[in-house]
Amino acid sequence: MAGPVRGRGWRLLVPLVAVLGGLVLSTSGITAHGTELRASPMRLQDLLGDQQRTLATQVAQERDLRTGLARRTRELALRERPVAAARARADALAGPAGLTPVTGPAVTVSLNDAPRATAGTSGGSTGLPAGAHPDDLVVHQQDVQGVVNALWGGGAEAMTIMGKRVISTTAVRCVGNTLLLQNAVYSPPFTVTAIGDPTRLIAALDADPSVSIFRQYVAVYGLGYTARQSLAVTLPAYDGPLDLRHAQP
Repeated sequence: MAGPVRGRGWRLLVPLVAVLGGLVLSTSGITAHGTELRASPMRLQDLLGDQQRTLATQVAQERDLRTGLARRTRELALRERPVAAARARADALAGPAGLTPVTGPAVTVSLNDAPRATAGTSGGSTGLPAGAHPDDLVVHQQDVQGVVNALWGGGAEAMTIMGKRVISTTAVRCVGNTLLLQNAVYSPPFTVTAIGDPTRLIAALDADPSVSIFRQYVAVYGLGYTARQSLAVTLPAYDGPLDLRHAQP
């Protein structure tokens, strides 16, 4: 009777052990996520080592960038010193070069052609005063230039012709009775404004030979000439090209 009882107990114990063993294996597999448990710590160390090496590389790159930035900053500072000095010299010369507006007392001179008489229908009149030639009745280049030179000689600090600022490269040119100035064409009356001591400027105009000759034509043929003083006038800065393309000593 005892033998069959022991045999049936053994048969019940074997399946139970098998189930428990399978449960342990399943739990280990889930915990390891399908990987070998002994390999996980080694792979974690490898990953940490890779990250440390990457961080060290980036730190070295950042250090190199900082060093390069400091060097470039020093180089630019050294280059900026002569640039700043040149800019300061240019700013100091901007006023005398005519590149800044100027305000002050001024004299404005106006030159105009003589008026023409209306030609008669039957008399054949030419519209010219007696003994006059057509060139006697218009303002010429030397007339405008004479006024400009006289004003500079009278101590003018700044000047405009037809509202355009006069600089060292400004040229007075006339074609017929039109004035060519800074790529523009102007018809009379021609106006020249100069900032300076009005008394000295007027005296310089009165003493200039070229202006005196023009004023004789004014008296004989009726050309226009006026010189008026102003307490305060603002002349604009020169805004044209500064390149000098042709020069001859």
